[in-house]
Amino acid sequence: MSADISLSCDGLSVGPSPHVHDQSLSTQAVMLYVLIALSPVITAAIWFFGAMAVSQLLLITATCMLCERLFTWMRGQPCPLSDGSAAVTGIILALSLPATTPVPVAIVASLTAIGLGKAVFGGLGMNLFNPAMVGRAFVTISFAAALGGTGYVDPQGVEIITQATPLSMSGAQLESYPSLLHLFVGEHNGSLGEVSVLAALVGGLFLCLKGVAAWEIPVTLLAAMALLTVIGQLLGAAIDPDMTVLALHLRIDQALCSGALVFGAFFIATDPVTSPISRRGRVVFALGLALLIWIIRTFSNYPEGFMFAILLMNSVVPLINRYTIPLPVGAQPQTKKEAAS
Repeated sequence: MSADISLSCDGLSVGPSPHVHDQSLSTQAVMLYVLIALSPVITAAIWFFGAMAVSQLLLITATCMLCERLFTWMRGQPCPLSDGSAAVTGIILALSLPATTPVPVAIVASLTAIGLGKAVFGGLGMNLFNPAMVGRAFVTISFAAALGGTGYVDPQGVEIITQATPLSMSGAQLESYPSLLHLFVGEHNGSLGEVSVLAALVGGLFLCLKGVAAWEIPVTLLAAMALLTVIGQLLGAAIDPDMTVLALHLRIDQALCSGALVFGAFFIATDPVTSPISRRGRVVFALGLALLIWIIRTFSNYPEGFMFAILLMNSVVPLINRYTIPLPVGAQPQTKKEAAS
């Protein structure tokens, strides 16, 4: 980013580009729109998980804001809490975790999200990876027992968390898979933000209409996942006749409405800092994300692949940006020799 230097002469202000600013999409405005879009997801989480959701949202959001204050103080920088980014990171992180997350694990996730996911890169706008997913991945690997498939189930908790999450079921249990209505509305176990596809869609469409989220990413991602699901069904009939791999036998509606796919497609993959800047780059990004999600769901021990897939795709965003930069008006495409030099 260029330095804020300008010269003024007879009322004419001359400075470095960019010269056009859209005040309606300032950092504060963008974060406010995201918070508004998250409100249906938060409401659904509280409706289904009750006090467990409230306490987790408050704990993780407050911890993220405190960590933001601490790390900016350590770097001798002004505290940026007023921009709302730490609160958004905290809420998305809380929504990505199950209601049964132990308090120490939630605190570690918050500390990692702000410290390793954001502060070490220099703060907002400089991070390579989505901070919330950095925190989520760290605790998933470090506390596998608490955040594995069985960690979501609590026989002593509210009714919704006494059952297995849909994607942690086996192929042989496909007949007892939640109905489309239950998947869409949210009457099944899972992370706080993933249980209600309806709530995620309402909030996500709001972000797209406001221009905060790039619609190319969720549309391409969901379409690609639908296509990969059909391919998986064809493969499943041939290579998995015993139905041991659930992902190879899901219908399109089951695959799209299960796990964190819809929530992540609108609220995580569209992060403007960690996603490509061009339309073509966003399509490439979403296609790669869909492929990785399908591979992880199908061939790994993790039932949900979004978290690791988004971090892997975040790492190649600089390359995607480099090779998908649109040509200026009137410019001629480079030859291979010119590009190599």
